[in-house]
Amino acid sequence: NCMTRNSFILIIVASVLFSLSIATLIGQRGAHLYGISTPVICCSVAFVIQWLAFLPAYHFQTERYYDLIGSSSYLFVIALALLLSGSVDVRDSVLALLVGVWALRLGAFLFSRIKKQGRDSRFDKIKLDFWWFLMTWTLQGLWVFITLAMALVAITTNTKEDLGLLGLLGIAVWIFGFSFEVIADRQKSKFRCIDENASSFITTGLWSWSRHPNYFGEIVLWIGISMIAAPVISGLQWVALISPFFVAFLVTKVSGVTLLETQALKRWGKDPAYLNYLSRTSCIIPSPPRYK
Repeated sequence: NCMTRNSFILIIVASVLFSLSIATLIGQRGAHLYGISTPVICCSVAFVIQWLAFLPAYHFQTERYYDLIGSSSYLFVIALALLLSGSVDVRDSVLALLVGVWALRLGAFLFSRIKKQGRDSRFDKIKLDFWWFLMTWTLQGLWVFITLAMALVAITTNTKEDLGLLGLLGIAVWIFGFSFEVIADRQKSKFRCIDENASSFITTGLWSWSRHPNYFGEIVLWIGISMIAAPVISGLQWVALISPFFVAFLVTKVSGVTLLETQALKRWGKDPAYLNYLSRTSCIIPSPPRYK
C-alpha cells in the first residue's frame, strides 16, 4: 500500500528531524566536536545504532533483539556523552550511573522475557513490512534520545555546579521510582510463573493499588533524572524538559497502558471480576482500592 508506506517514511523523517532539532537546542552551551554539538552526535548515533540493528533483524525476520538493542543504546549514548563532554563532575557521574543501572536492569528483564516467550506478538505483522519495521526501529531511536535529553544536556553543558539539595532529592526520587518498577515487574513475573497460561490477571501487591505500577515507577524515575539535571540547565536547554513528559505520554498513550488495556478488555472484558478490578483500581498513580 503506497499510502501506508509513505506514512511510515513520513514518521521516520519526522522522528529524525524532531530529535535533531531538540539536540541542536540543548547543545548550544556545551561540548562540541569538529563544530558539531555533542547532543547532535549522540542523537545521530542513537538512530544509526537502530538502523544497523534493523538490517539483520529484517533479513532474519526477528524482533528478539529489539528491546536489548534499545536498552544497550542508552548505555552507548550516555558513555559517548561522557567521553565527549570534556569534563565530568559528580552530577555527570551520578546521572550516567543511574541511567546505566536502569538500562541494564530493563534490558536484562525484557530480553529474558522474550527469550522465555520465544517472540513478541506485537511484531507479527510489523516485521513482515520493510518500512513498518524500519519505522519501529526509528521510533526506538527517538525514544532513546528524547528520554535521555535531560541527562545529556546536564552531562554535556559547560555549566557545572555542586549536586545540591535538588540533586539529592532527585536521587531519592529516582531510587523510589526504580524500586517501584522493579518490585512491580517481579511481582508480575512471579504471578506469571504460577499462571503460565496467562489465563488470569494480577490484582495483588502493588497491582492492587495501580493497574500499571511499573509504568508509574518508570515515570517517577525519569522525573528524578530531570531533578538531578535541572540546576545546570538554562535558556533554550530547558527544551530538554520534554523528557519526563515524553516518557509519561509514551507509557500512557502509545506503547503502554492503551495497548495493554485494549488487549486485556478483549481477553477479560466479559469477566465481572476484571470489570470490578478496573472500577476499583487506579490506572497509573497508586491509591488504595475503591471497594463499594
